[in-house]
Amino acid sequence: MRFYLLPYTLLLSTCVPAQTPTPQQLIEDATAQGDDFTLDGTFAVLEYYARRPLHLNRVTAEELAATYLLTPLQIDRLLDYRDRMGGFKSVYELQAVPGLDLPTLHRLRPYVTVGKGLDDVRVPLRRMLREGHRELFVRGQRRLERARGYERPDPNYRGSPWRSYVKYRQRYGKQLSLGVVAEKDPGEGNGFDFYSAHLFLRRLNKVVRAVALGDFAVSFGQGLILYTGFGYGKSSLTTSVARRAPTLQPYASVDEARFMRGAGVTLALGKPWELTLFASHRPRSGNLAKDSLSVTSLKTSGLHRTEAELEDRNVLRRTSYGGRITYRPSSRLQVSVNTLGEQLSLPLEPRPQPYNHHYFRGNKLLNVSLDYHYRWRNVSCFGEVAGGSEMGKAMLHGINLGLHRRADVAIVYRHYDRDYRALNARPFAETSGGRNEEGLYLGVEVRPALRWRVNAYFDTWRHPYQRYGIPEPSTGREYRLRVSYAIKRKLDSYLELRRETKAYGKTINKVRRVVPRTRFQGRLHLGYKLTPALEWRSRIDGGYVVDALRGRQLGGMVYQDLHYRPLGPFSFSARVAVFHTDGFDVRFYQYENGLTYNARVLPYYHEGGRSFLLLRYKGLRKLTLEARVAQTRYFDGRTFGSGWEATERTYRTEVGGQLVWRW
Repeated sequence: MRFYLLPYTLLLSTCVPAQTPTPQQLIEDATAQGDDFTLDGTFAVLEYYARRPLHLNRVTAEELAATYLLTPLQIDRLLDYRDRMGGFKSVYELQAVPGLDLPTLHRLRPYVTVGKGLDDVRVPLRRMLREGHRELFVRGQRRLERARGYERPDPNYRGSPWRSYVKYRQRYGKQLSLGVVAEKDPGEGNGFDFYSAHLFLRRLNKVVRAVALGDFAVSFGQGLILYTGFGYGKSSLTTSVARRAPTLQPYASVDEARFMRGAGVTLALGKPWELTLFASHRPRSGNLAKDSLSVTSLKTSGLHRTEAELEDRNVLRRTSYGGRITYRPSSRLQVSVNTLGEQLSLPLEPRPQPYNHHYFRGNKLLNVSLDYHYRWRNVSCFGEVAGGSEMGKAMLHGINLGLHRRADVAIVYRHYDRDYRALNARPFAETSGGRNEEGLYLGVEVRPALRWRVNAYFDTWRHPYQRYGIPEPSTGREYRLRVSYAIKRKLDSYLELRRETKAYGKTINKVRRVVPRTRFQGRLHLGYKLTPALEWRSRIDGGYVVDALRGRQLGGMVYQDLHYRPLGPFSFSARVAVFHTDGFDVRFYQYENGLTYNARVLPYYHEGGRSFLLLRYKGLRKLTLEARVAQTRYFDGRTFGSGWEATERTYRTEVGGQLVWRW
């Protein structure tokens, strides 16, 4: 079989572009669902693996999942083939893996290898520090229009409107990651407001598989008690619902809430057993109660611009500790038991409201869960069950099924009790927090022909107890359909329809009324390569929101992009967009090309236009220079911002620049 695959190498090198969603589309999906997305990690992983490809005979499911290039079912099929055949002899042997079509192979090929690399030999730490690949980012951004918070003689904001960012990172294969990050948000005092540093080592010897010092990320199972990486939710990758993130990962982002600061280690305890332990202790910002003896909530914005925000900064200390023991008798089965303990220096006491009656209160919390993953041929099962002392339970179970080489199905059932409590839960769900929800999700992907792909899902759920703004139990349902079509090196297009119905609350004459609200959106996206270096992209969005309280609200949006990426040192991306909606309820999330590792996803709404221009120059040895300018302008006379962010202007202009030095 391997011998006869070799003549197909030319075919693989000329196959059509990927038809599955790009990382940019995943970011759009995640933001539209209200999730946070770590852009630094997403793009940096692929750029790094382009220089140091993954070894196909050593790569783990977690490492493949972190690339977002394969669906969970494709990862299972790749690993199953590797087990049955005793490993890969060539990257072109991937064509024999069921479910990996030519577009997928074309997308994966630059990031994998079968040859030996840096990670195949043990290198002393001193040599890794001396010979590693290094990069330095220096970035500055700001809005040109001055907001009320900066007005003199007595500005409410304590610093300048500049956003400043510096990052240094050094890596040696997958064995070493060393980094320092410093950032200042607009309005914060002059000088950096947030610092992060980490040292991360892998495969020190046969026993020590990973060591994390400083800032790091931890992810357990399907996210019922702890998940700090990106987790698939409802997206255009309709069968990508299982999570397989590495337990420990280095942290090099600027989210000031979702990370650990301390130390962690992963140890191999014989062939089938693996143990991870970690401990973290760091300050956290929170909303202080009037008596200053408790906090009503933990803050996640990371903003410290005004006196009130500064008073809430680092008002308590948060200690987190836990572990994960994994039993892996074969590559087909994995079972893990996870424990997470939390202790706050000040108790968390939310202001009493009917909707938060079952929320966590106090300063100590202990969560325990069991998660599993099992694959057999074209079927894989996954799930997690979690609970703790004096609280309800949470569970998630799913199955990925390869019905045919051209058709895959994913099914997920979740049930989260109203009194389940976890400070770090981020599971697959309609709402955040992993509580007060029961639902069933069905996702399908069909590949009827080489150029065609159909993705669809249907999700139905209920909330047995009231929620914020919804003073009664409620239900919801949603469907999404995307049909994609691509022509080799020329056209990338899709048509998408999406409809969601769920409860919505509004106060009328001091009475809270709850009615079902339906949101429908349609999208037509076309990307056409005029030349190998010049690409034209067009998109049209349209939709409506309707409910009994506000009637029907309509909206539409259209944009034109031009991307110029020649072999030479100069490139640019540009956009012109216009939009007209009846309000924020009819908004359209759009991805925008940004400075390297600083892409944007913004909601377009009201009546106006937006444009941006991104310039990039790589003519200097080891240096990349970037500049970006963007402006949004309202045509209906409304002004931007409110409160201290108000500008009294009908337009908003953003400028930024970045220097990237790699050596």
